Amino acid sequence: MVTVEHLYHDYAGKGDYAVKDVSFEIADGEIFGFLGPSGAGKSTTQNILTGLLPMQKGKAAVGGCDVKKPTDQFFNLIGVSFEQSNVYDKLTGLENLEFYRSLFSVPTVEPKKLLDMVGLSNAAKKRAGAYSKGMKHRLTFARSMINNPRMWFLDEPTTGLDPAIAEGIINIVRERNEKGATVFLTTHNMHVADQLCDRVAFINNGELLLVDSPKNLKLQYGQKLVEVEYGENGELKKETLSFVDEKDRKKLGKIAESGNVQMMHTKEATLEQIFIQVTGRGLV
Repeated sequence: MVTVEHLYHDYAGKGDYAVKDVSFEIADGEIFGFLGPSGAGKSTTQNILTGLLPMQKGKAAVGGCDVKKPTDQFFNLIGVSFEQSNVYDKLTGLENLEFYRSLFSVPTVEPKKLLDMVGLSNAAKKRAGAYSKGMKHRLTFARSMINNPRMWFLDEPTTGLDPAIAEGIINIVRERNEKGATVFLTTHNMHVADQLCDRVAFINNGELLLVDSPKNLKLQYGQKLVEVEYGENGELKKETLSFVDEKDRKKLGKIAESGNVQMMHTKEATLEQIFIQVTGRGLV
């Protein structure tokens, strides 16, 4: 669905690249996470792929359409949810979606249905300028679905939302992906990426560092640990033991043989821990 080859972008034209020699592919039907801290190059890459920034150097195609020469077919194909909401404040939520749907030459989703999906039905006739930041973000997210995009670009779709609403957004992404939408998710929220993504790419300082599935990354970079709680001499003890260390393995075997195990579960590295391990920096 998406092919990117040796992508570069320099905002000032002075050799200080926001994106430098980035290459990757996204398969049809995949949820692909583009992960990194603020300023890493995530949004720059998305803006190039959606036609908002000109292609300076490299090649990119979305659904067979050359990003350098976007056509009506290209814009009918994609949907974009921006991190910074850009709705029309003087229009109501419903009017925003009605206007936007008029720009497409493909079948669109009923705006009232979209507002209901994101919990804005009661604010449908309220001017968007009176919406809270979170409501505007949900309206922007709803707008990105109006043309039933085959290629869906999501930039921090859960930012600024309370946990219940954020979970609803995550479920919508899953449902639309199951119906065939390919998703390009840019985020610094590793928890959301872990929940949704088939594969993730780590980007830092404009450079792509690795691309793999969350499972493979955890197997490759995560420590093989088990956390166990057990009774001994009338006391409850808790230890974290390594599957790799021979001494720890023997101890774990003895604890299991004692029959006094209260709780035992494996511990895996989080994507955030792996990102820090690979890049040497956090996600802020």
